[in-house]
Order: sequence, then C-alpha cells, then structure tokens
Amino acid sequence: MTLALDARRRAMLAEMGLGGLDALPLLVTPPSAAPAEPMVAPAAREVAVMPAPVVKPRGGSAVITSEALTTPVALMEWDALAQAVAQCRACRLCTGRHNTVFGVGDRQADWLIVGEAPGEQEDLQGEPFVGQAGKLLDNMLRALGLQRQHKVYIANVLKCRPPGNRNPEPDEVAQCEPFLRRQVELLRPKIILAMGRFAVQSLLATNEPIGRLRGRVHQYQGVPLVVTYHPAYLLRNLPEKAKAWADLCLARERMESQAA
Repeated sequence: MTLALDARRRAMLAEMGLGGLDALPLLVTPPSAAPAEPMVAPAAREVAVMPAPVVKPRGGSAVITSEALTTPVALMEWDALAQAVAQCRACRLCTGRHNTVFGVGDRQADWLIVGEAPGEQEDLQGEPFVGQAGKLLDNMLRALGLQRQHKVYIANVLKCRPPGNRNPEPDEVAQCEPFLRRQVELLRPKIILAMGRFAVQSLLATNEPIGRLRGRVHQYQGVPLVVTYHPAYLLRNLPEKAKAWADLCLARERMESQAA
C-alpha cells in the first residue's frame, strides 16, 4: 500500500530530519500482507533479586528478600517492582551503577518503547533515552503524534548501565528479563516498539538481525511488536532513518487496525 505524503506527513518527516523524502512515496507493507509465524518469547525466566549482594533463589522462583517481605516478581505491582529494581544486586552491573533505570511514562500507555540498556546520561539521571538519542526518539514520537508522558511508556531491557556502554551479556539480560516481562503485564500495551538489536533479540528470543525481522508484526506476550533501529544507531547511520520511518508507519497502521 502506497501512502501519499501529504502536508501532515511532510511535517512528521521533518520532525525526524527526513524532509528530503517529502517528494517520494513511502511504501509500507500492511500487517495483513506480510503474514509471519508469531515469534513468542519463551516462558519467563525467574531470577533472585535481593537488596543484599548474595542471591538465594528459592525453588527457582524469583523473589525479593528482606527482613519483612518475600514477593515473586510476577506478582508485584508498580511500586514494589520499582523498588525491586532499585535494590537489585543479582548481577555484577550493580557495582558500577549510579542509578537503576526503571522506566518512565504513562502507566496506562498504548505504546511501549523498549530500548537496550542505559547509557552514561541515563545512568546519571535514572531515566531512559536522554541525550541526543533521547531527542531523536522524542522527534520520532512527535512524528506519530505522540509524546513520552502521554499514552507512551519507555523502558530498557537492562535496568543498569554496562560499563563503558559495552554490549549486554546474556546472563545480564536473563537477570533483568523478569522485570521487563512484569512491566509488560502491568502495562498491557496495545503495541511494543522494540529499538535496537539487543532489545529485539531479547524480546523475540532470536539471533536474527534486525534487517531480517523488520517489515512484519511479531508478538511478545500476546502484544503486537514491531522492530526498528535504535536512535543511537540512526544518529550514526542517517540514511537508515527512512527505514525507521517505515517501521513507525507499520506500527501506527497496526494500532489503527486494532482500533477500527
């Protein structure tokens, strides 16, 4: 299906720095035209999360242990979950962090944006997607008529910054997975936009590159999921912004089809 680039879409592209595309049609494949077997993440991996440096899982179940409280992550409400993340010492990332980065936004969100891991500024401020990558994300959201505090929630796969912004290790991703899974369960968003290789591969339990996963709608916990590039990658690879715009259009189309 060809989407005519009217004045509104030209303004949207300008928000993303894609004004040069305003004379070209943008081809977006609707979800119904690109059927794919849903890729569902495996059952939740539960992990011990404790305010002390010693991890002691009980019977394979994820718990927060304190003198007064033992609660499975899968049963936590928002405040308890945020506290669990703040106190987590289940992997070595806790030793170098300034702040955990739980997530930010509307807890009644339709859109869940999932990034990879906090960077330096995120670690200092305790908020996901700040700095230049955050500004680009805000522009991308505005291009869809969205903003991060209204009907949008933003989180990362990892809640602590890897040293030197290195790639996340598999065991670190596994330790944080129950937190993100519970966030999805509490939010019950209408769509997930996964940004960046580690977010995509973690949520979809795959090693496939983003280029092979783009252009179709996947599933995570029964929620439609669209794959796209991380804003930090787009800042280094400006021509890829056009592909990211196509991904945003696909996500928006899926949202509109659900509302129809």
